[in-house]
Amino acid sequence: MSDTGRPGEPEQRPGPAGPTHRPAARPQGTPAAGGWSGWGAAPGGPAAPGGPAAPGGPGAPGGPAVAGGGDGPDDGAPSGRPAWLLPVAIGAAVLVVVGVVVGILVARGGDDGATATPAASTVLLPVPTPAVEPAERAAATAFASALPTTVLQFALESSQDDTEWIDAGALEAYTETFTDGDGGTLTVRAAQLETVEDATAFLQRTSEGLPVVAPDTGAPASTESADADGPGADAPDLPASGEVLVGGEPVGTFTVVDAGDGTGVAVWQNGTAVFHLTAPLAHVLDAYLAYGL
Repeated sequence: MSDTGRPGEPEQRPGPAGPTHRPAARPQGTPAAGGWSGWGAAPGGPAAPGGPAAPGGPGAPGGPAVAGGGDGPDDGAPSGRPAWLLPVAIGAAVLVVVGVVVGILVARGGDDGATATPAASTVLLPVPTPAVEPAERAAATAFASALPTTVLQFALESSQDDTEWIDAGALEAYTETFTDGDGGTLTVRAAQLETVEDATAFLQRTSEGLPVVAPDTGAPASTESADADGPGADAPDLPASGEVLVGGEPVGTFTVVDAGDGTGVAVWQNGTAVFHLTAPLAHVLDAYLAYGL
């Protein structure tokens, strides 16, 4: 009996080339090209003929999922994006938004501080009223009754016929003196003419004697500002002239000038009436506006 094999098996002899040749083994878990090598074969190599599938093969408990049942070769592998990336990105975005908002608020605050100007305010002083009672006027005609008895802080002190203006063509005329009770006076000459044309011509003759500019006193010009409490400190900008309007319609003209002696003169026409007012320079323009006719 030979010891080279079991009974019934052919005797194996080494060939001249060396030991019996064995096929190269494939790496574990790598399927052969074109699929599994045979039915029931394990992924790592050929199965024994007719034997059961190797543990871990397709369909075996605990083995790999069949083709199409997984998410791919990277299933279960860690993601390529670091876990800290998303929170850091969100934090950076929040910081950018906060910075932009703060910048806008600071810019607005700076612009408001640079361009803000105090609102202009208008101080309305009360209209002066007389400290004394006005005198009674003797004349009772419609024209005389329409003449005011107070002008600002001045009250009527006396009234008499103006014979000079009556002789010059006025139907009626009056010279009236007003006082503030403290030495200040205001004088008004008022005349009623027959027609508007007569009144226009009368005003023209009355205006011929008015100074155009304040007379030169010969005093040297001073570059120092005027004393706030001195004479003329509140003097209006004169001469002034324009239309007399009643209800938005022109009814005559007016002229206000500096008489050069500390007083001002205003002359104007209102329809068929003509007026000549003399007042302290600081009050002449206001007195003309407040006269009311």
